[in-house]
Amino acid sequence: MVVVYTKERDGQPSEVFRTEVVLNSLNPTWIMKYTMTFQFEVVQTLLFHVYDVDTQFHDIDVKMLKLDEQQFLGEASCVLSEILTRPNRSLTLDLVQKEDSTLSSHLRHGQLVVHAEECISSKTTTEMILRCSDLEHKDLFSRINPFLVISKTVESGIPISVCKTEVLKNDHNPIWKPIFLNVQQVGSKDSPLVIDCYNFNSSGKHDLIGKVRKSLADLERLRSSGEGENFFSPTAVGHDHKKVLKSQLFVDKFSESIQYTFLDYLKGGCELNFMVAIDFTASNGNPRLPDSLHYLDPSGRLNAYQQAIVEVGEVLQFYDSDKRFPAWGFGARPIDGPVSHCFNLNGSNNHCEVEGIQGIMMTYTSALMNVSLAGPTLFGPVISTAALIASQSLANGGKKYFVLLIITISRKQKMP
Repeated sequence: MVVVYTKERDGQPSEVFRTEVVLNSLNPTWIMKYTMTFQFEVVQTLLFHVYDVDTQFHDIDVKMLKLDEQQFLGEASCVLSEILTRPNRSLTLDLVQKEDSTLSSHLRHGQLVVHAEECISSKTTTEMILRCSDLEHKDLFSRINPFLVISKTVESGIPISVCKTEVLKNDHNPIWKPIFLNVQQVGSKDSPLVIDCYNFNSSGKHDLIGKVRKSLADLERLRSSGEGENFFSPTAVGHDHKKVLKSQLFVDKFSESIQYTFLDYLKGGCELNFMVAIDFTASNGNPRLPDSLHYLDPSGRLNAYQQAIVEVGEVLQFYDSDKRFPAWGFGARPIDGPVSHCFNLNGSNNHCEVEGIQGIMMTYTSALMNVSLAGPTLFGPVISTAALIASQSLANGGKKYFVLLIITISRKQKMP
């Protein structure tokens, strides 16, 4: 059995899922899946613990199993981004045990293959144009200002609104602007929907004109046939009794399209390239003084620039396959040189790339020791240099999306 944890903001693991128990197998494949929301801007750390469940517990629900009564076989961890950036969205992890750090590093506890897939239903979007004919209104002397509300019905029977059209004034035969419904919003194409037609009232107490109950599949069939569906009005007798109205709902357009997601681009071979540029102007303060934004605290506490590098870089690094990042500084005077508005953070005259986020941190620290803060604050040279790298990649047929992080001081708040 595998127990899956996610790491909370405080770094503590929180159990979210247990697989089924696979009996008597040294090469088990688990069937049960866990659905989680992918958040690009968050480092989503996953922790996997593998257990051998004793025979006496095989008939017990996995949720009721006490883990300290099972044999711990090993653990592995990764970030969700690492799985999603693999071409087949599968990642192989070595299982380890904590006590291995004091023993031989050659101990093996097997491997765990983790696979992720995106929910297909979230990509399909339906576009519809709805119209009505001969709308009736109980008050013959007032104007009719109709609008539609589309709702889905949850298991409890409560309708949940998913879409609303605009209000059309004084129109008994309204045609509304196109509406867009994501299939995931309604559950599935065959999930029942309730379409309510109301007469708008400025008091907020809108008058119900009529109802139609149809699924997306039914509405597609209405479009194909060109026929209309009569509205009905519930009666006071009961839910099974209804008055059929002469007013009708028509579907003038019904089309489906796939809305490609960020994950589709990754699967198609596109990758992100991370670049960073750091403000070394004198307005940051003397780096040797604690009130400077560039102050290197002997205690190891990160300054504001280091925090920004880590928080953004740790998210983006997993989408950059070689983890080699162009890193520049601007607004400083290198030793025995004029003020530069785009210099390589690593001190090289030819190469601007550094290895990983740690490489950015190290070269940033080194640069502070080897340049004099100056000014003014000019972004142009850095942006031009980054744009040149991006254009060269495009010319060479690369499928890359470049992200340039410019960290600079806010004049008013004195912070990056």
